[in-house]
Amino acid sequence: MRRNQDKPLATRAPASPFCRVSDRLKSSWRKSRRAALLAMLVGATTVSSVGCSVFDRIKDGPHDTKASYHDDFAMRIEYPEVQQCATAPSEAAKQATEPLALEDPSKIPSLELTLEQAIQLAVQQSPVLRSIGGTVVSNPQGTTTTFDPALAHANPLTGTEAALSAFDAQFSQQLFWSNADQPQNILAGSVNAQFTPRALQEDYATYIAELSKQTAQGASFALRHNINYNDSNRPNRAFRSDFVGFLEAEYRQPLLQGSGTTFNRIAGPNSGIGQYNGVLIARVNEDVALADFEAAVISLVADVEQAYWDLSVGYRVLEANVKGRDAALQTFQYQQVRLEAGAGRSDEEAQAQSQYYQFRAQVEAALGGPDGLYTREQRLRYLIGLPASDGRLLKPTTTPTDVRVVFDWESALGQALTRRVEVRRQRFNLKRREMELTAARLNRRPRLDFLGQYRFRGLGDHLIGGSDKEQFDNLYGSITDGNYQEWQAGVEMQLPVGLRAASAAVAHANLNLRRERAVLAETELRVSHDLSDSARQIMLTHQLLETNYNRYLADQRQVDVLRRRYRDGTDNINFLLQAQRQVVTSEAEFYTSLTNYNLAIRDFHRQKGSLLAYNQVQLSEGQWAPGAYQDAYETGRHLTPRRNPSDVHIPSPLTSGPFDPSAPQMQTFMNAPATDAMLESSPQPTAEPTPAPTEN
Repeated sequence: MRRNQDKPLATRAPASPFCRVSDRLKSSWRKSRRAALLAMLVGATTVSSVGCSVFDRIKDGPHDTKASYHDDFAMRIEYPEVQQCATAPSEAAKQATEPLALEDPSKIPSLELTLEQAIQLAVQQSPVLRSIGGTVVSNPQGTTTTFDPALAHANPLTGTEAALSAFDAQFSQQLFWSNADQPQNILAGSVNAQFTPRALQEDYATYIAELSKQTAQGASFALRHNINYNDSNRPNRAFRSDFVGFLEAEYRQPLLQGSGTTFNRIAGPNSGIGQYNGVLIARVNEDVALADFEAAVISLVADVEQAYWDLSVGYRVLEANVKGRDAALQTFQYQQVRLEAGAGRSDEEAQAQSQYYQFRAQVEAALGGPDGLYTREQRLRYLIGLPASDGRLLKPTTTPTDVRVVFDWESALGQALTRRVEVRRQRFNLKRREMELTAARLNRRPRLDFLGQYRFRGLGDHLIGGSDKEQFDNLYGSITDGNYQEWQAGVEMQLPVGLRAASAAVAHANLNLRRERAVLAETELRVSHDLSDSARQIMLTHQLLETNYNRYLADQRQVDVLRRRYRDGTDNINFLLQAQRQVVTSEAEFYTSLTNYNLAIRDFHRQKGSLLAYNQVQLSEGQWAPGAYQDAYETGRHLTPRRNPSDVHIPSPLTSGPFDPSAPQMQTFMNAPATDAMLESSPQPTAEPTPAPTEN
């Protein structure tokens, strides 16, 4: 029999006279896990070659010498067969062309795109909310989609509909047939022998139907109907076969534990100690799922704006390096001419050539490097759902903001502590803990139920029909006559002495409540700190924008002066080469600071909870199915308003009303030109930075 013939020699265990049983068991296990446990086989063979293990004490069995059918199929890697619909993302994945690397961007057709269009494409292209990191491949279960709020609502265990199903009417029925053929231990010739058959032969049939309903107050109603059929050869029976049954109504009302709408709406009817699966808890779960979805949308919008401005500055950085490369090439060519004419030096010619290749390498890195133009362009393409490459080059056309922003700190702080989705999500968690503590306290009581039953009994030779002239002719006639009625009323009590489990549930709920309150306070503190940091970044980045702009102007003037002095022969080439490097660096940092300033404004809106409104993104429920509109219309016709709402006790509301995270807010920003006081520290004559050009 084939054992380890198909295994590499490096994984075979050397034969050992002391470990035969162990080798057989390990060989059988290796065969069924050939692919998954290959790395562990090396260690196993080392142990086998040194000594024996616990497997040596296990006797050989028939299963050790027979190969299993599953040995060759259990761990075989196969390809799944699934049904996949053609969608925009799947088509975009198949339509990707060869990626761009070092092509000249000026020779590639451009696709102009505004920031508003990019955000609109990102939120409408796919039900999956993308991220820059692309975690959908490594962590698909943790990816947020537009289906998540609906999944929370439709969850059969924790959703709202699942919680409401506990109050649905329940109908159950049972129907069984059976037969008995039992010999009797009766002495022949005795007195009982003439009244009892030697073999008892009976046919049975049982039918049970029940309709029950649970109410929000904890009460339960039930209507039962039982029918028993018996066909027997027993003597002294008026009918050989008969139908016996009853119609019963039951009412059970908890008086202490499990009573009241408050407890049943939070914990659900008939819930155990520490179990909270009521309608209100399910509603909070849905609100938390909506908050998570909103946070994912905010993250998507922030990522799109980040990628958009990164691509915009990528064009500017590439343009600055191209200018530096061309200037270095001109200097190198000029130095070559001087060297050929005998007026130059070879070391200066080598320095100019080295700087040219340095700028050329920077251009190539700014074009196709890990943080180059094509990489940034592809990152934006992924976020908006376009193919990785399609022969066109995305080109941002939105002009970045370069004017100073003034904001109202008190208003912004108040909005951040109110509108931030993280704060609202934590408030929902706190609300859930408050309701759980209320339910736990209501559940720390003995079980005392009032029970009432009323029953109509009947007996009949037939189930239904008959002559109706004889007594007990049919079962339903006997029941409807109402001659045989029974009732029962009383209370049932169950008291766990000490109520230890219920008291532990109260303590646990109280600790959870205190924890969520502490987390909410810490969340608000963190939000205020984050908002303060973002406000500081706005002021800092705008000041750096002005400083880098003045630096860029100064470096340009320095290059012009040193170029003239170098060509006049009054200065060394080293100063010109250094100035050329500085002007490229200052230009790149100026556009980088311009992008950082716009991202700082984005971060401030994000920390303030107004990013969706800032980017004009609205969240709304999708269209219903046509049948849902018809059901809502038919149900709404039967609903009438309360005539006297003050006479009806209504539980306290769960929320304070609807909240729209994308609604317009109080104006907290004003665009204002930079004042002279802000520029007093600048050593150079200052000028207002102009908007970045949109052409490459």
